[in-house]
Amino acid sequence: MKKKNLKILGIETTCDETSASVVEDGRIVLSNIIASQAKLHSKYGGIVPEVASRKHFEALPIVVDEALKEASININDLDAIAVSKEPGLPPALSVGYAYASGLALANDKELIEVNHLEAHISAIWISKNKENLKEIPYPYLCLLVSGGHTQLILVSKENNYKILGSTRDDAAGEAFDKTARLLNLGYPGGPVIDKISKSGDEHMIIFPRPMIDSTDFDFSFSGLKTAVRREVQKQKESNNKYKAHRELHNEISKNWISDIAASFQEAIIETLVVKTINAAEEIGVENIAMAGGVSANSRLREQLGRACDNMGYHLFYPDLEYCVDNAAMVAARGRELIKN
Repeated sequence: MKKKNLKILGIETTCDETSASVVEDGRIVLSNIIASQAKLHSKYGGIVPEVASRKHFEALPIVVDEALKEASININDLDAIAVSKEPGLPPALSVGYAYASGLALANDKELIEVNHLEAHISAIWISKNKENLKEIPYPYLCLLVSGGHTQLILVSKENNYKILGSTRDDAAGEAFDKTARLLNLGYPGGPVIDKISKSGDEHMIIFPRPMIDSTDFDFSFSGLKTAVRREVQKQKESNNKYKAHRELHNEISKNWISDIAASFQEAIIETLVVKTINAAEEIGVENIAMAGGVSANSRLREQLGRACDNMGYHLFYPDLEYCVDNAAMVAARGRELIKN
């Protein structure tokens, strides 16, 4: 398919976001509708796959209609339909794939199966405005950080990905969610920890920096999560002494929660930054990108940006709205697959 200005409908249902988007030529976002289930799953402290899949089934027709309407086109104007095929929650994926397959078949459109992680990388160069489009020179190193994955990926050229390192247990986003649960901060954990850390002291508690000195590029965050659990228990036992003085107890509680959150965030971000810079030095690239939900974290953007400035690297990352799971990145990745 060599036609220019292809309009592709993207469909995303890998986790708890039901999303549909129309993207022109893999770059310009004409619409991007997201129906989030975060509030629904917050009472469980995490995603319930069966609940998520049922909500995807209910929301998909609505978000697809809204995406087409916002883009001012109808289904006949589309050149193809792209859908996240893997990885993700199997029940949720199956709903999106079945819907996209039926839509493509009924309207005689090409169906493009997209890898969700590759789509996150494609999110870096999409925008609603042509003036904000980014072009990353090859090769570049990408730090992919999300709820389910933490990877360092060498992108040598378009459609050429090599995984240099991955997490051996918890992903970065998962560690944020579990720490937020320990601190009773709700779900999802990343945004709330990012926010509350601004009022905490990141140097108050020195949590471990897992595998920061290892010679490979793998990650491990389960030990950090255990260290947080122990600190939370210690603080709760200490604060029990002040229960007779309610105001003092409440003030202490606020302080130690924000301090633990800030100290935890600092540990995980220092690990991500150091390992990313080490990998870039070893493989000899000049450009670094980051993508995935955790790439929205303000402290990560600040610290990795500072490290790249100090070392002479160029840093790229998506607009905030395209860091979370969304269908625009799926459509953008679908355009690349058609082109190649």
